[in-house]
Amino acid sequence: MKSILFGFAIILLFVPVTVFAQSSSSPNYRVDQTFFGSGGETGLESDSFQARAALGELGIGELNSDNFRAFAGFTTTDEPFIEFVVTGNNIDLGFLSTDQVTTAQGQFYVRAWQAGGYSVTTDADPPTNVSSGHQFATSEVPTASQPGTEQFAINLVANSDPSVGEGLIQQPDGSFSFGQVASDYSQVNNFLYNKGDVVAFSEQSTSVTLYTISYIFNISNATPSGQYQFRQVLVATGQY
Repeated sequence: MKSILFGFAIILLFVPVTVFAQSSSSPNYRVDQTFFGSGGETGLESDSFQARAALGELGIGELNSDNFRAFAGFTTTDEPFIEFVVTGNNIDLGFLSTDQVTTAQGQFYVRAWQAGGYSVTTDADPPTNVSSGHQFATSEVPTASQPGTEQFAINLVANSDPSVGEGLIQQPDGSFSFGQVASDYSQVNNFLYNKGDVVAFSEQSTSVTLYTISYIFNISNATPSGQYQFRQVLVATGQY
């Protein structure tokens, strides 16, 4: 058993993208949003709540072709945006052993509206020894956990060997949310890590997809003891 202490945190970054929302217009008029139904109200509020309501909407959701994209519904926004939130906290892995794998997990979610989709890349160096600068060896292709061999890797699915992670959670459901895990990171019980890889994406506008990152840490007898630090940097890029 080696005394290896990890400082482990998940942080996020955005890549800013300039976008433009188009409206229907001519020299004589402009329509920013149209509504077909019985009515609605965008400013229902009191000291305790705020709400928007619609009555008699004839349709909701996204309509698109090669030449246009439309979003139906009185309460939909006409402003493009991407929302990216990490829900994980700092994690102390304690002591690592050559006899068994050590695991951890963290969560993030993404939503992209009025968009052509998004991608999430991982942009962090592997766990690094604070004193010596030694970096953990990584699995560059999907590989099973190998206790006794130095190995740092991740995937974004629910695993049984070792038991860590969860499947995607689409909110409110799969008819509104379309996030996916990149193919190399979606293989159950196989893990890898390459800095700069796309780990998650959507190919269209989407509601919330909640992802769980599963981490594995294996050490060998040659892995230097000491304090290691790993800061998981995730970069979300919207496509417009």
